[in-house]
Amino acid sequence: MEIIKIRHPYQPEQIPQADVVLVLGFFDGVHLGHQAVINEGRRLADQHQLKLALMTFNQHPSIVFQKIEAESMKYLTSSEQKERLMEDLGVDYLYEIEFTSAFASLKPQDFVDQYIVGLHAKYAVSGFDYTYGPKDIANVQHLPLYAKGRFEVVTIGKQEKDGAKVSSTRIREMLDQGDMEEVTRLLGYIYEIDGTVMHGDARGRELGFPTANIKLRSSVRLPKEGVYVCELRIGDKWYPAMGSIGHNDTFGAGRGLTVEIYILDFHQDIYGEQVSVRWNHFIRDQVAFNGADALITQLKQDELTTANYFK
Repeated sequence: MEIIKIRHPYQPEQIPQADVVLVLGFFDGVHLGHQAVINEGRRLADQHQLKLALMTFNQHPSIVFQKIEAESMKYLTSSEQKERLMEDLGVDYLYEIEFTSAFASLKPQDFVDQYIVGLHAKYAVSGFDYTYGPKDIANVQHLPLYAKGRFEVVTIGKQEKDGAKVSSTRIREMLDQGDMEEVTRLLGYIYEIDGTVMHGDARGRELGFPTANIKLRSSVRLPKEGVYVCELRIGDKWYPAMGSIGHNDTFGAGRGLTVEIYILDFHQDIYGEQVSVRWNHFIRDQVAFNGADALITQLKQDELTTANYFK
């Protein structure tokens, strides 16, 4: 897969000359609804012997349109995770557009001319609710008018689970409830975050449960606070683990939020490693225990629960 990063206005030489099926969307989470759109693009590309291109943005459009602080935006997938998922789905060209004010100010016809026709699209594939400007004039219903016969418009209908739309919003709600099984069902894969192992306060080691303290980007969307069955990827290997998202209230109020991972039957030094964490199953809420002994007793039970999960 070739990744092409574009800042508006682009230079024509940045664009591969091959005709393509172009898939359009932001794709936060790359969930089952998104996958249906991309898979249809892949099918059309194979049928017509074209390359499959996908256009997404480096940040959510609401940062520009609604003037939301970029630092406050939380994503289900980072750019790097999107790239991995897109490659797995068979995308040939991944266009990552910087969503700037200049790009956002494009008129619908200019957007179509420059970012669909200009990218050599013979088919433009999107979900039913895709927009490229004001909703009343820049929706998929209007796209054939702007296409002017230069490409075919293919629209994928609403994807549902249990009678409700599969959406990034619904997945965020499930994360807030700690319902990781439902998150997995809507995504089509286990929810995953990337981070770096950093030194913590070594509290876990003192308790007999040495943990990897994970430093995350501020843009990472975490599940609700609590204790989870997890997996930790170090290099190319996944290890069974239990994870904690919380403030370590047992040891005093006002502590910062931490993400700590205890790997079962693991005794290596991994400080500084770039890792990924899968969040498989919610075990329990965070509790301020009455001292270290009570916490250790509960951690032993959590460890047993985790081990039984993987059995």
